[in-house]
Amino acid sequence: MSVFEQIDRVLLTAAIVLVLAAGLLLLVRIWRGPSMLDRAISLDVIAALIIAGLGAKSAVALDSFYFPIMLVLAFLGFTGSVGIARFIAVRDRPQAVTVIAPSPAAPPGAGGRFGDDAGSGSDAGSGPTKEEPK
Repeated sequence: MSVFEQIDRVLLTAAIVLVLAAGLLLLVRIWRGPSMLDRAISLDVIAALIIAGLGAKSAVALDSFYFPIMLVLAFLGFTGSVGIARFIAVRDRPQAVTVIAPSPAAPPGAGGRFGDDAGSGSDAGSGPTKEEPK
């Protein structure tokens, strides 16, 4: 066994050990949370670690059999991440804002939903304002 082959084996062994350690740490993150987004990201990283582990196994065995499997896993990991992100985006969407009718003395554009004053120059939502006497 040449020096380069020994270096190759040591580096591949170190890579496999690091992938396994990262997998264990990610399992802890999935278990502890604290949020659904943390768990989703951890599952996505675990998919990447599985792909890295298969790549290391291919390198140790000098076999390209696992490359199509790695490609399919990468595609499934990506689509799963997009699906989870869309689910979280829909779930965390802000609630509908109630529309408050403007008072008769209010200038045009002062009522309605927040942000609909169409450049009237008012600072809607910046704090309490004084009411003018009628």
